[in-house]
Amino acid sequence: MFRLNRRTLADPEILTRELTAIFDKSWIYCGHESEITKPGDFCTRDVGGRPVIFCRDSSGDIRVFLNACRHRAAIVCREACGNTRRYNCFYHGWSYNRDGKLVGVPGEDAYPPGFDKSEFSLAEPSHVGSYRGFWFISFNPDVADLEDYLAGAKEYIDLVADQSPSGQMQVIQGTQEYDIRANWKLLVENSFDDYHLLSTHKTWLDYMKDSGVQVEPPRGQGLLLPSKGVGKGLGNGHAVIDNINFRGRPVAKWISIYGEEAKAEIDEIRAELVERLGERRAARVADTNRNLVVFPNLVINDGSSVTIRTFWPVAADHMKVTAWALGTKEESEAARARRLDSFLTFYGPGGFATPDDVEALEAVQAGLATWRETEWSEMTRGLNKEGDQLNTDEEHLRAFWREWNNLMTADA
Repeated sequence: MFRLNRRTLADPEILTRELTAIFDKSWIYCGHESEITKPGDFCTRDVGGRPVIFCRDSSGDIRVFLNACRHRAAIVCREACGNTRRYNCFYHGWSYNRDGKLVGVPGEDAYPPGFDKSEFSLAEPSHVGSYRGFWFISFNPDVADLEDYLAGAKEYIDLVADQSPSGQMQVIQGTQEYDIRANWKLLVENSFDDYHLLSTHKTWLDYMKDSGVQVEPPRGQGLLLPSKGVGKGLGNGHAVIDNINFRGRPVAKWISIYGEEAKAEIDEIRAELVERLGERRAARVADTNRNLVVFPNLVINDGSSVTIRTFWPVAADHMKVTAWALGTKEESEAARARRLDSFLTFYGPGGFATPDDVEALEAVQAGLATWRETEWSEMTRGLNKEGDQLNTDEEHLRAFWREWNNLMTADA
């Protein structure tokens, strides 16, 4: 038996506890190194419920500062991104250099003799770390080392980074931001729930069929994965669905939607993968796709394109979602266009998948108003199976919920 109490998705008291038990204790995704490339580059965003500045300092090193003036806590950087020499607080005029040090205090002579600017640098999270270009922060002084925390998720991040000849993936300029009137954990589940594909995304499947795409997974690739795909936990609440590809990949699996003119370049991309990685690893990169959840709120979907998706709860029934497209640093203009077209067609806010998913999650949240009368959701698909769990089973969902439960009960 494995059942989920629906109160966890509807009660504001649960969210209040999650903020400290989950988000204050875990590593939280902050940004990708390609978003900031030069000294003084910055992006501002909310991470773990705090406003932060993800930036490069005067030496070009990546830093993360809390975006709050040390004087009265006003935001010191109010732009979404850019390049700067100083972060200036518009409230009282305190200013900070690229290294976060307080360098300007209007009327400094009015402060007593003990006032020392060096004591008022911008604050920083307890820990900042990176893996393959993905940067994370934690506000937990006792958090595990990042690579230990990522556990089996590292294998799947490697499959993303290995698409690039240099190992350098690149966030493509532009950001998707949208709200969903649903609990944040519903998007965790939805992001790697293949059980809903046939019913929720029928329009997309019909579009693919009508375009000449074979939508049944090909057989004869058992050395890579079972033909139906797998779902599994990866440790520490991370989990994945891992499938044989049928919907095309800019790296490097041609389908008819790409057009005949794309075949030659995709063949060249695949040849480079084989030369660099070997036949088996190249096939793993090109011929399989996966949806990865890094606990608690990072999703890397590596399917018809690559998307980074993160989300933050505003209320028990409301989240804000931010998403980016990710591509190889070396790809041509034509390959980038194919990638973006695939990204927007499926993952975009106006694409085939995302509006369906938003509608489904908001319908679930509406139904959760009955949580006092219908307490439990059933989550036992595949529970008694021997061996691999299918991507349409629920072992990967259970892996997330077990870690959630461990942290929430430890904090109780």
